[in-house]
Amino acid sequence: MVGAGVLSLPYAMSQLGWGPGVTVLVISWIITLYTLWQMVEMHEMVPGKRFDRYHELGQHAFGEKLGLWIVVPQQVIVEVGVDIVYMVTGGRSLMKIHDLVCKNDCFKIKLKYFIMIFASVHFVLSHLPNLDSISAVSLAAAVMSLSYSTIGWAASAKKGVQPDVDYSFTAKTNLGVVFNFFSALGDVAFAYAGHNVVLEIQATIPSTPEKPSKGPMWKGVVVAYIVVAVCYFPVALVGYWVFGNSVEDNVLISLEKPTWLIVMANLFVVIHVIGSYQIYAMPVFDMIETLLVKKLRFKPTWYLRFITRNIYVAFTMFVGMAIPFFGGLLGFFGGFAFAPTTYFICIILGVLLMILAPIGALRSIILKAKGYKFFD
Repeated sequence: MVGAGVLSLPYAMSQLGWGPGVTVLVISWIITLYTLWQMVEMHEMVPGKRFDRYHELGQHAFGEKLGLWIVVPQQVIVEVGVDIVYMVTGGRSLMKIHDLVCKNDCFKIKLKYFIMIFASVHFVLSHLPNLDSISAVSLAAAVMSLSYSTIGWAASAKKGVQPDVDYSFTAKTNLGVVFNFFSALGDVAFAYAGHNVVLEIQATIPSTPEKPSKGPMWKGVVVAYIVVAVCYFPVALVGYWVFGNSVEDNVLISLEKPTWLIVMANLFVVIHVIGSYQIYAMPVFDMIETLLVKKLRFKPTWYLRFITRNIYVAFTMFVGMAIPFFGGLLGFFGGFAFAPTTYFICIILGVLLMILAPIGALRSIILKAKGYKFFD
């Protein structure tokens, strides 16, 4: 749940201001916890069936074709968008480590080469078969996210409020303030964007009628959201309090000392986004390979997986190299696709399925009364 988007929250606060910023953070935490609870509950709301993919819920609510068209494009944009952002994040963190360690003694290396170095890891990890097989990578990512978030706000607090700190908006025109405000909302939406893979994660949990998967899944969600609160609020509030409107779109970039601690924090970011990239890439691999095998009649061979996954990693790498703007990418993807799939669609699906459930039950009663034999 805790993604690299947490590092942009002080920057989002600088575009929102104290009052609206704190309000948006708290309301987002509450709404996304509620929508996540909805998804956990809806995973097995139809007896004997598990909705293992986000689009399967959409198809159940909106119909086979319409459900796909409503959910899949947005989900693909979210998952591919996250991976592109994480390419840039990993590259920028490696570059920061290089600059801090070498100072002026090393040859200056461009960001695109660090993105390529980061991508090289994924040309290997992407060939792991499923989410279960990357559980160790995911655990390491979770520990790292908590670590660099703590370093981010603790190092900022240690640095103290800057003498020339300014909490006013950086934009000079009303139009600029409005655009920055909406971009900051996108940054916040990006930070709360774990919903797009939650059903795939829940699908890996064993489930029986006596012990449904929603039990352990909800416990995991509660723990995750406690960690989210512990990470997000201190980073956002302390980072903005210390740097004001001069904070970078990645708060760790604004920090320089102590050098060893900031190097360690950026190393933690690299390890974290390696794991998180795979979490969001796995559903994309699944969709691509399912399409190729079921629709285009390709044989499910090892070299099909090898080619498709390498092409995907290369694609996200090249886009990240072409558009290496961490803050801009967060605002765009957050507003365009993360907000609908995290805040809106979950609630719409819940309402529709609550309406459809009694209608389906009534239909079953009528059919039974007429003597029809059918399968539920």
